[in-house]
Amino acid sequence: MKRDHLLPLILCGGTGSRLWPLSRESYPKQYIDLIDDSSKTLLQQTLERLRGITNQDAPILICNEEHRFIVAEQLRTINVKPEKIILEPFARNTAPAIAIAAIKAIENGSDPVLFVLASDHLIKDNQQFIKSISAAKNCAEQGKLVTFGIVPTSPEVGYGYIESIDPLEIDSFVASPISKFIEKPDIEKAKKLVSDPRFTWNSGMFLFKASVFLKELEKYSPQVLKSCKKALKENLLDMDFQRLDKESFEDCPNISIDCAVMEKTKLGVVLPLNVGWSDIGSWKSIWEVSKKDENGNVLIGNVITKDVNSCYLRSESRLIVGLGIENLLIVETNDAILIADKNHDQDVKQIVNKLIDGNRAEGTTHRKVYRPWGHYTSVVEGSRWQVKRIEVNPSASLSLQMHHHRAEHWIVVKGTAKVELNNENLILGENESVYIPLGSKHRLINPGRIPLVLIEVQSGAYLSEDDIVRFDDIYHRISPE
Repeated sequence: MKRDHLLPLILCGGTGSRLWPLSRESYPKQYIDLIDDSSKTLLQQTLERLRGITNQDAPILICNEEHRFIVAEQLRTINVKPEKIILEPFARNTAPAIAIAAIKAIENGSDPVLFVLASDHLIKDNQQFIKSISAAKNCAEQGKLVTFGIVPTSPEVGYGYIESIDPLEIDSFVASPISKFIEKPDIEKAKKLVSDPRFTWNSGMFLFKASVFLKELEKYSPQVLKSCKKALKENLLDMDFQRLDKESFEDCPNISIDCAVMEKTKLGVVLPLNVGWSDIGSWKSIWEVSKKDENGNVLIGNVITKDVNSCYLRSESRLIVGLGIENLLIVETNDAILIADKNHDQDVKQIVNKLIDGNRAEGTTHRKVYRPWGHYTSVVEGSRWQVKRIEVNPSASLSLQMHHHRAEHWIVVKGTAKVELNNENLILGENESVYIPLGSKHRLINPGRIPLVLIEVQSGAYLSEDDIVRFDDIYHRISPE
């Protein structure tokens, strides 16, 4: 029997707000190296664990359009060439994202088995994971919609649960029809659920033939399918990216795959998954899966401790000193510090919501901002001036642009800069500078083989990033970013 190709679909949405202040809307957790014994981000680990699967197509990734260059760069550094990177203009939950990918998957006449997985999960036993995928693929080729139920290790209130009709045997690779989905329970109900072998945690991972999913979606949530087809009607290709029609996608219901299909279909089955899984959804969960010292501490970065027990201390820049503390989470970035009892880790999201409601930039954005050419960091600012550190990748270039409200002064501190200024070309070495008057047309280029680092001093009445008029850009950006 000829096996269908497996097409991985990586969902890169979500902001990971419970991992604030490191994970924010501008740079969420899936793009961060969060586990202390890995140099790879969660997205990169997700892609690399798929390399043991045979008969596999290049993956499709779906992300927010603001993160497109971050995704592309992280794939490039691990030598993964995607089939598509689909850009959502805004989040519309999992059902529309999966529908978009399924429509694209069958457009050339093929009908692959879609393997839907999140970009921000941790799996420790990869061999067992590969075996589970193979078993699930057998079910999918028989027309089933397979979801993976995580074998619970404790009563958790942060996960949804799946009830199967038959008791599930750990490591059996045998699926059971789904009885129902259960929303996140309270602790007493969770204790009852984990004692029953019919209940597993809802992993949010799925495996099914693209055509079968679309047929069930049309049956139970036709408006989702209609809106998604309309959003793809115009083939909006942008370099390696597939854009969606914004107005059509905005009309799409904001609904999960569970609510749209899985809770209604008669084709749903659940396969037990016992692979050391974690959704890395909170700082406590990161502490649990990280390597600890003899006192149960996870210490990352510039940290010194004395008489500290069962703590997670992470410094991104400044020195953290811990004395006589226990059971605490301390996470430092260049603009915020989180200090919390480990048992209150689920409440971090509420603080983020308060920051957003108060229009505090710390709730959504970092001072370090990534761009396709590199990144910049806001160092200090006043009412009519600000200082940034800019790093441009080798052979990269900013857009040819001008500003209506600000002038700039660039000082090179590392590497070589090529500056286009009002139709003149300048070459600047270390400790050399150039003044960019207000209203002048200019571009910054790194012609060298090492990163270009410079200090930018901006001055003017208005300093926001939307004061950019672009004339030419190798990255085809149409907005001030």
